[in-house]
Amino acid sequence: MTVNETLQSLSNLASHLLQSGRVPEAIKAYQRLLAMKPDLPDSWYNLGYLQQRMRLFEVALTSYSRALQYGVYCPEEVQLNRAVILAEHLGKTSEALSEIDLALQLNPRYVPALLNLGNIHEQCGERKQALAAYEAVLVIEPANALALSRLPNLKLAIGASDPLIERLERAIANPGITAAERADLGFGLGKALDSAAEYDRAFAAYSAANDASRLSAHPGGARYDALAHERFIDRLVAAFPSHMSYSKQLAGPVQPLFICGMFRSGSTLVEQVLASHAQVTGGGEIDLLPTMAREHLMPLLNESTGAIEPSKLQQLRDIYLSKVAARFPGSKLVTDKRPDNFLNIGLIKLLFPEAKIIHTRRHAIDNCLSIFFLHLSRSMPYALDLLDIAHWYRQYERLMAHWKSVFGDDIHDVDYDGMVTDFEPTIRRLLSHCELPWDATCLAFHKTNTVVMTPSAWQVRQPLYTRSSGRWRHYERHLDALRAAFDRPLSA
Repeated sequence: MTVNETLQSLSNLASHLLQSGRVPEAIKAYQRLLAMKPDLPDSWYNLGYLQQRMRLFEVALTSYSRALQYGVYCPEEVQLNRAVILAEHLGKTSEALSEIDLALQLNPRYVPALLNLGNIHEQCGERKQALAAYEAVLVIEPANALALSRLPNLKLAIGASDPLIERLERAIANPGITAAERADLGFGLGKALDSAAEYDRAFAAYSAANDASRLSAHPGGARYDALAHERFIDRLVAAFPSHMSYSKQLAGPVQPLFICGMFRSGSTLVEQVLASHAQVTGGGEIDLLPTMAREHLMPLLNESTGAIEPSKLQQLRDIYLSKVAARFPGSKLVTDKRPDNFLNIGLIKLLFPEAKIIHTRRHAIDNCLSIFFLHLSRSMPYALDLLDIAHWYRQYERLMAHWKSVFGDDIHDVDYDGMVTDFEPTIRRLLSHCELPWDATCLAFHKTNTVVMTPSAWQVRQPLYTRSSGRWRHYERHLDALRAAFDRPLSA
């Protein structure tokens, strides 16, 4: 076989493996191909894409750079991919902005770059810059649903006749939009109407948005399997019995501080408070634990094959600590704020028996309603229906009761509603639990310069307010079934 034939064969194999979803094999095939002929920009791009999927972020950045070096088609897309890695996975916001700037120099009308630019400015609390980015998108694509849906977060609607409300309603009425676009616009409309105190109209908008989100996730509509989730909680409870021993370990070079609870329960606020402390670095929503749980804990729960080997636990612990240390060099205490890590508290305590866990909670009806009003991931079908949210919440309560029976005072509750009315004592108790000295800077958390990658990005940049507590009363006439769901006994 000639060299050219060998190259063509390798190229065909790599492309086939890529299309088949055989990612590790495809990476090896592209690496072999590029070792023989390195001046293939599209192959460097594909390799970078595959490495990004495998969470090999640093090497993915290098592969994307080689694609640019060899003249890849649509280089602005490659610059944007690099920006996403830098911003979302490596915490290098300024470098991400530089990549987006390069993309827009290549193509000033590149809408995906403008959308990501607006998103980063939102995360950094830069309201004017975010608004300018989204408005730039709407100049290019006046009907862009994502850009339009972001506007209510940046400028509050004033009254029922606010032009932004009409603009959103007109966009939703367009028969040519997709279900996903209708969902984006619907959540934006709900936010605008809520700001304008048009609560009945807001509830209708949010309900329609959730229906559209359900259809966008699956042709037949995404559905929450309540029974399967109950069985999953059963397996978690059985896997971590109260008599299980958890030996203490010496602290590593960086100590993780875990913050978890229901989505929309105040976890972002708690992290912002802690990140204001001189000894704490805010890590945001680190996705290492869910990945470890999915790859190493879930098979055990599903197959009942026994405990994770101690050597594997040490390996996972070392991987976690090394990756966090690399992302936050020089930091000794780093928060890991993944609300859904309440599912992984057992694994957390296996890996880090010395870890402190902060559990955020909130008035149940307010919490459920806030989830219903939020456009969450397609992987969370329970969030699309109030009664499904209530079921998930009751199972969360059941699991948390178990964790507390196992780990006791290692889990510290922070009640959102209590915190906003009795702030300083709550923070003093929180810092005491974390074995941290008092730092008055925590009281001015809204002045702390952090990147916040959650829907609460704007709330935590304001002084503390109480208007989110008891919010459900604005929607009381729509919540009879939800309230009844919490009156029924919990089946275990």
